[in-house]
Amino acid sequence: MNDLFSLEGRVALVTGGSRGIGRMIAAGFLKQGAKVYISARKAEACDATARELSAFGPCVSLPADVSTVEGARALADAFSAREPALDILVNNAGAAWGEAFDSFPEKGWDKVVDLNMKTPFFLTQALHGALKMAAGRRPAKVINIASIDGIGVNPWETYSYAASKAGLIHLTKRMALRLAQDNIVASGIAPGPFASEMNKAARDHGDEIAKRTPAGRIGCDDDMAGAAIYLASRAGDYVVGTTIVVDGGVTLSR
Repeated sequence: MNDLFSLEGRVALVTGGSRGIGRMIAAGFLKQGAKVYISARKAEACDATARELSAFGPCVSLPADVSTVEGARALADAFSAREPALDILVNNAGAAWGEAFDSFPEKGWDKVVDLNMKTPFFLTQALHGALKMAAGRRPAKVINIASIDGIGVNPWETYSYAASKAGLIHLTKRMALRLAQDNIVASGIAPGPFASEMNKAARDHGDEIAKRTPAGRIGCDDDMAGAAIYLASRAGDYVVGTTIVVDGGVTLSR
């Protein structure tokens, strides 16, 4: 059973890995034996997190701005200069924008949709060769981090965020069918209330959010790490194109 969830000898890349959900996933992978590369736009924060996480295993900082196709390809090149193969890609980098319907700006649409939905596609495309090389040994994995806001509707006017996460969930299904031909398993996670920069409500008002969550609490690091380890390990090899909801029951109660 330990081997079923082991990531020993595996190499992972986690975008948006310097904080929040990306950091939770990176730490979990390291504890299960993986070598983890983390990427984030802010080099200082990325380097600092990599140093801290190195207490659990080999963690390498690869700062990059993946908000453009060129940036995504640059990250792929930087990774490929260090590793011939990539076992696990976690497309976690994301952005949000909240504003009233009448004033919602185009830049609030383009920034969010590009990073949340376009970047996962083009970064996976750029790393396709490295993923295929890893898949010669056993299935490689692509895990797209969506949101429960792509499944249900939240109370806030986050139009581009909701649309981008719903699109990513469907994109994961389409990508999964193609990548399965190369022994690459694509799946996703839709997080609910986890404390992060992206979810300031859970971060700053955790007790209040917990009262509205059927599980009676907000998510913790192990909740997110556990779901990601499941999908990344042998245990998740047969989960193709599915996005797992990790939200303590919030989606069911909306």
